[in-house]
Amino acid sequence: MSSPAKKWFSNEGFTADVLGKLISRTLLSPWKIVPILALAQYTIKGREIIESRPHLLKALRALATLAILGRLGAWLDHRAINNGQKDHYDWNREVVILTGGSGGIGRHVAQMLGERGIKVAILDITAPDTALPNSVRYFKCDITSAADIKEVGAAIRASFGRPTILINNAGILTGKTILGTTEATTRRMFEVNTLSHYWLAQEFLPDMIAQNHGMVVTVASQAGYTTTPNMVDYSASKAGAISFHEGLAAELVTRYDAPRVRTVLVTQGFTRTPLIGVLTPEDTWFNPLLEPETVAGGIVRQVLSGESGSVVVPGSAGYLCHRLRGYPLWLQHGLRCRLERLVRAGQ
Repeated sequence: MSSPAKKWFSNEGFTADVLGKLISRTLLSPWKIVPILALAQYTIKGREIIESRPHLLKALRALATLAILGRLGAWLDHRAINNGQKDHYDWNREVVILTGGSGGIGRHVAQMLGERGIKVAILDITAPDTALPNSVRYFKCDITSAADIKEVGAAIRASFGRPTILINNAGILTGKTILGTTEATTRRMFEVNTLSHYWLAQEFLPDMIAQNHGMVVTVASQAGYTTTPNMVDYSASKAGAISFHEGLAAELVTRYDAPRVRTVLVTQGFTRTPLIGVLTPEDTWFNPLLEPETVAGGIVRQVLSGESGSVVVPGSAGYLCHRLRGYPLWLQHGLRCRLERLVRAGQ
């Protein structure tokens, strides 16, 4: 059982996300604030307190309204992205394809799933340098090659059975400016971060559609919402991954008649992995530099829920990133220019 500290605090310590969760679980929880409002209005002691503090009742009513509307909105979102349908996952039979699982966030995802006895096939060009759980197996694969994916797919089906969950986690970043990069580097960026999602879906999605059961997890980045100097190609490739996720979710319903195939979008901030070695990202209370366990834990929890959804960490910065396109142009441009100073290439 997790300790109270683990419940309220994060791997990154006390951050804006921790404060936000505390407020969500207290002041903006309808299960807490509505009963308090009822006690204030319908008990003798409550009315006495309200009479001496007239503004308290208005504050309680405002909080109760926000809490109820927030939960209602979350329920509507959940119902919509899951197409109003439930599904059952038997974790003794599910088979997970995990790209980029030999290191970084992916390595932690493989470990967490493997510790539960879930069958995981890691697709990577390099083998993990630490021991794997018994249910996790490494398959060498160049995910930018459709032919390589097809060959490895046959081997996985022979070893594990038909895959039911695809986690597109692999990604690369070089930290180059538009004029400071090369054609080969830019092409490789999009092949790994964006195009591989298409080739992997073409190989493994048909089995999911045939069973109307499965899940595709797209690990994008908050950089996909905030185009950032020194990594424009990375931001653009992750924006493409976000569009892939959105379009796939719609096609599963409208074109493939597979409403129970789930889709998950992961938009994380900068994480302490070798991927960001060429950059100097900020590490603040509002936008902390994440530990890979934090992101991996969010992915695994969402996968185990068996439902479509979004994993946004940190939620504080993610909230602003998702809404950037709606900001005035002067503010958008100013934020992008500020990001150049925060994410300056290290070389």
